[in-house]
Amino acid sequence: MENQGNNPQGNELQIELNEEVAEGTYSNLAIINHSSTEFVVDFVRIMPGMPKAKVQSRVILTPQHAKRLMMALGENIARFEEAFGQIELNDSQVPPIPMNFGGPTGMA
Repeated sequence: MENQGNNPQGNELQIELNEEVAEGTYSNLAIINHSSTEFVVDFVRIMPGMPKAKVQSRVILTPQHAKRLMMALGENIARFEEAFGQIELNDSQVPPIPMNFGGPTGMA
């Protein structure tokens, strides 16, 4: 894969995607924390009937990259909804999160 979009010198950036990472990881909850210098996004998989949930992946971002990610997600959600219809949110299906990792927290 190649990406030139964010490379100001115009040089090609080679991005590797190995088979294990390409398979992806399923997550149905994201827990977001931040400090003054970084955002931490923990992707969690909650399974019905299971008393524990496991963090599947953690991504640490600078504030600038977190904002770029938010903007890119917004653009892609808008395109998805234009093609496939409105994404409905049913907040009654979201289980309460009994953990607090400290600091400001948001959920997605």
